[in-house]
Amino acid sequence: MGLRINDTIPDLTVETDQGTVSLHDWIGDSWAILFSHPKDFTPVCTTEFGAVAQLAEEWAKRGTKVMGISVDGVADHVKWKKDIAAAGGADPTFPIVADVDLTLSKAFDMLPAEAYLPDGRTPNDTATVRVVFIIGPDKKLKLSMTYPMNVGRNFAEVLRALDGLQTAAKHGVATPANWQVGQDVIIPVTVSNEDATAKFGSFETVLPYLRKTSLPG
Repeated sequence: MGLRINDTIPDLTVETDQGTVSLHDWIGDSWAILFSHPKDFTPVCTTEFGAVAQLAEEWAKRGTKVMGISVDGVADHVKWKKDIAAAGGADPTFPIVADVDLTLSKAFDMLPAEAYLPDGRTPNDTATVRVVFIIGPDKKLKLSMTYPMNVGRNFAEVLRALDGLQTAAKHGVATPANWQVGQDVIIPVTVSNEDATAKFGSFETVLPYLRKTSLPG
């Protein structure tokens, strides 16, 4: 059985370029994003790591830690970070897991149990290790996005999704399509009109099951 939304993530102890880390201890009381890669020194992945590095202030504003994952070793990660900084114009200060034995990739259901790294491997051998995981302070998986190797990830969308998750968790609401911070939110159908009025004040009833409101403040 693979890792599903609202499952508690495995509390693995992993090796990174910044030392040995317990995932649950590393997350602590923060939100966290894990983003995985099939190999170091690959073009699309290099631009993605650069994009994450450029957003360091945005992650910090949201109380969110970020960690990369690649199935190469620590020594390669250290060398690769120099390329990432050169290409992205920002220092990648976050840790990168060295998942050379594929333990994390398998535990997070990115690879089957029988997967292994063959001699002379290419990124195609671990192509499915291309996932973004957003994890809450409760150590539960809140969202995952899987990308192919030839399409770079949109980290503006990752930020938007993180904002939606944090807003939903804090205020007990849902967010509509294309929602951005400051826009109206959706009142869950489990909340009565009376309770919605008490909590949010006025709201718009678009359909009997679709009610929109602004957040207080």
